[in-house]
Amino acid sequence: MQHDTGYKALFSDPEMLASLLRDFVPERFVAELDFSTLERCSGSHVTDDLRERHDDMIWRARWKGDTWCYLYVLLEFQSSVDHWMAVRVLAYTALLWQDLIRTGEIREGDRLPPVFPIVLYNGGRRWTARQDVAELLPDLSGPLAACQPRQRYFLLEESQVSEEHLYASAGIAALLLRLERAQKPEDLLPLLDELAERLQEPRYRRLRRAFTVWIARVVLQRAGMAAGTAEINDLLEVRAMLAERVTQWKDEYIRQGVVMGREEGREEGLSIGREEGISIGREEGISIGESRGMMLILRDLLESRLGTPPPAVEEALTAITDSRKLRGLMRTALRAASYADFLDEVRRRQAT
Repeated sequence: MQHDTGYKALFSDPEMLASLLRDFVPERFVAELDFSTLERCSGSHVTDDLRERHDDMIWRARWKGDTWCYLYVLLEFQSSVDHWMAVRVLAYTALLWQDLIRTGEIREGDRLPPVFPIVLYNGGRRWTARQDVAELLPDLSGPLAACQPRQRYFLLEESQVSEEHLYASAGIAALLLRLERAQKPEDLLPLLDELAERLQEPRYRRLRRAFTVWIARVVLQRAGMAAGTAEINDLLEVRAMLAERVTQWKDEYIRQGVVMGREEGREEGLSIGREEGISIGREEGISIGESRGMMLILRDLLESRLGTPPPAVEEALTAITDSRKLRGLMRTALRAASYADFLDEVRRRQAT
């Protein structure tokens, strides 16, 4: 839930929405939008049916001078794909048009304004739902086919955006996705520096605060650093806390690795000599210590979200000795709706 509300706060800022469109929507009409007119549609523009969609936002901007283009942003954080998303989008679009007619924004004789629906999905599973409502209908021809609705939504599936695209994009939305993808705490430090530099102007005060809250409640919690985040008020404070914790983690990994390495080295040294045994043991121990540290962080994250892990999950985590694979499961642990979903993803990765 914190991830959901944090994302909504971020995309409630016009700079963030403009960056999302410019960075990730490769459509010509985006360049024709007047982003200086971008505004969030208030409650007066929508009925209770649309206001109940807490994770969705409606914006509008002038298109080609005098036409409003409505941007319907749907935030999807569920681990399972909504097969009927195209139907939902069509229903929300119709409700929006009805509200504009009801409030007098559109009068008799006017044309309906264009609506561009965007589904922003950051779940762990691939999105497989049809994007056009017409693709959910049977194959038809003649008059019956002409009477069926047709609408397509734009899907931004975060996990499918290439690294090259992210680093080539200069917008704030791309920086958000890079923060989400950071696997190691030390990888976050340069990103936080870049973010603080980008948002230092006074006009970014609200967006800077939204990023601070999101990073403290989501990113740092994912890294096992939830304690003390309630007092964090600025990105520089986030960076200072993270830098301190990175140093602590490195020391802990080395300490665990050396202790384990000495035990293994002692046994190995019985046959190949004490000096060589300790050397081998230390190297293997540091690797084991890092994997164990990642496993403990991953387990704590799962327990904080889903409760005590069942034996099957404990066995699956214990069987993974590669710290890189454990880091790769962090995003899955953050988005999994249940332990069954998490195990499905673990088995899928093991099979590939």
